[in-house]
Amino acid sequence: MKALCFALFACSFNLVLGYGGLLSFGHTAFFGGAAYATAHAIKVWGFSPELGILAGVAAGALLGAIFGVIAIRRQGIYLAMVTLALAQMLYFIAVQAPFTGGEDGIQSVPRGQLFGFIDLSDQMTLYYVVLAIFIIGFAFFCRVISSPFGQALRAIRENEGRAVSLGYRSNMFKVICFVLAGALAGLGGGTKVLVFGIASLTDVHFAMSGEVILMVLLGGLGTILGPVVGAFTIIAMESYLQDYGAWIKVIQGVIFIICVLSFRQGIVGEIERLGRLAAPLVQRLGGGSRTRSAVHSRP
Repeated sequence: MKALCFALFACSFNLVLGYGGLLSFGHTAFFGGAAYATAHAIKVWGFSPELGILAGVAAGALLGAIFGVIAIRRQGIYLAMVTLALAQMLYFIAVQAPFTGGEDGIQSVPRGQLFGFIDLSDQMTLYYVVLAIFIIGFAFFCRVISSPFGQALRAIRENEGRAVSLGYRSNMFKVICFVLAGALAGLGGGTKVLVFGIASLTDVHFAMSGEVILMVLLGGLGTILGPVVGAFTIIAMESYLQDYGAWIKVIQGVIFIICVLSFRQGIVGEIERLGRLAAPLVQRLGGGSRTRSAVHSRP
């Protein structure tokens, strides 16, 4: 369930960087802000789980709009630093604001009943609900990148000047990209609250942005399945290597270095590249087999 939540988070970052070409170091603000919004809505306001998740999605989209309007005024590393500064401001608010619980966060968030009759206290029931939420979020991600909006976003990433000359309003597309990515990250953050029952400072810490960057680059930047594979890989490493304590970060760093030096397109990107290289060979072998079959079948 944790891997599924972070897969949505990674997909949202892939939408911004892989398809929009916008490097955001403050992406954790969408995930963590949505987590706090969901936790507060469910525990304090008494929202049902589905309404709490929708509150997290709305919070993520709102933060995405704010970040987008401010950050797109800059490009490259300056855009990354602006988003990081905004995320740090949100972290400061989470530490100081009374309704966030300070360093303790918002704990013991009740799972409740989804739609009034699906009891989320059962672990397997919750798993299937999280899986359904992931499928919905991933389908939304696939629909966005395959839509005309996604095609225009890629055109702006490749050559913004040419896209503007064709009549595309690049700044509007970038802001919408931030909003959609914020909503998708908010879906992951809100679902994570249901799984663990807590929203903490870890969710809005800048280290979380580094972790999601690692997931996307390891899985494959700009690929559809790359963020999912990267998220499952990193979460599996943290789970099965937890006995090594702080050495997990060192192991992850070594794997990241190997990935960057050996296959810069990530796991999925490298598999797709090998598939493209093997396709002509398969076609030639298939053509040869058909030719031999035709010869042997002649009277």
